[in-house]
Amino acid sequence: MTVPALQNSSVFYRRILSLFPQDISLAFAYGSAVFRQTGTSQGQVGKNMLDFIFAVDDPVTWHTKNLIENRKHYSLLKHLGPKRISNIQNDHGAGIYFNTLVPADNRVIKYGVISTDTLMDDLFNWKTLYVAGRLHKPVRILLQNGSGKLRAALVGNLKSAVIASFLMLPESFSEEDLFLQIAGLSYSGDFRMVIGEDKSKVSNIVKDNMPHFRKLYNNILQECPHVVYKPQQGRLEVRGVMYWLTISCADLNSTLHANITRLVDPPGKNRDVEEILLQVAQDPDCGSVVQHGISSIVKTSSITQSAKGIATAGLFKTVSYSVKKLQKMWRGWRRKPSQS
Repeated sequence: MTVPALQNSSVFYRRILSLFPQDISLAFAYGSAVFRQTGTSQGQVGKNMLDFIFAVDDPVTWHTKNLIENRKHYSLLKHLGPKRISNIQNDHGAGIYFNTLVPADNRVIKYGVISTDTLMDDLFNWKTLYVAGRLHKPVRILLQNGSGKLRAALVGNLKSAVIASFLMLPESFSEEDLFLQIAGLSYSGDFRMVIGEDKSKVSNIVKDNMPHFRKLYNNILQECPHVVYKPQQGRLEVRGVMYWLTISCADLNSTLHANITRLVDPPGKNRDVEEILLQVAQDPDCGSVVQHGISSIVKTSSITQSAKGIATAGLFKTVSYSVKKLQKMWRGWRRKPSQS
């Protein structure tokens, strides 16, 4: 399976990309302004801030060019120069640098810049799950280079999401159950889900976008061993559960392995990783252990990246952005009584 780039992106998205330096290995748009979520009218979608992420091979060169072309996008950190900005991007938080509340083509956008190497590390190893988690959900890929390794990393990230979610679900479940679990991985442990995000965010993402999730995961689910996928009925069933769980635990990525090991292995015992994973696979609380392992990844990256965001956005934009998030959370609270 591959994640297809949109070869004929809309004129609007091409205009947006033309505003930035062109040496980008991957560019995608995501969020509620791209894929309408439950409780959001079509009119609101057109007014929502557009979110982009650009992966670049050489952040110093890219920021050097962008500071010349779009200096006003940056906070006071622009005075530090491209090398320091790149160091802040790579060495702190989740390895991504955001410029937010940027006017572009009669819209307001936010864009994050991440090095291609950092992105690959997150996709393969779930180092922070910050960008990898966004790519668990449908996104609009605007530009993707021909790197086979990047394509493999994108697909591998989706497979890891499926495996981790299977470990937290019963033997038989619906497509919607699976997609809710997958969409929720990158929000598990995120402190912003306590204050700053609509509590129904995961459900809102999935319910109106089931066809997009099916398209994204169909090939992986069809090819998954020991799993019977019935797309017509919207059901999945795991066969040979214990054997499959053991194999799946071994297939989890390195950061999650390390977190599970710390949770399960008492200090000083130093057991073999395979032995620990076998124990986890046979534990009735296997899903809970995996959930805790993922939460610890997300919790750390969400806190450190948000702290970095205050500096990269500047105080005024941080306050403005936070107010908008709180307004969305409040609208979500108000929707709940009418939905129930």
